[in-house]
Amino acid sequence: MKKNMGSADKAIRLLIAIVIGILYFTNVISGTLATVLSILAIVFVLTSFVSFCPLYLPLGINTCKKKK
Repeated sequence: MKKNMGSADKAIRLLIAIVIGILYFTNVISGTLATVLSILAIVFVLTSFVSFCPLYLPLGINTCKKKK
């Protein structure tokens, strides 16, 4: 897997995952919405740690800075 996520992209994903976690644990979101958003938060955290987003491949997106 070639890295295709830059540091800003990873930070935004982690921030969104944290916000979802806070909303879940404070019972602001519940039910099916909470389940779907929790799964999304887990995916965001995992993709941030490995610096690879599989959805970026078919779309041709690469937010990683190019090395000179």
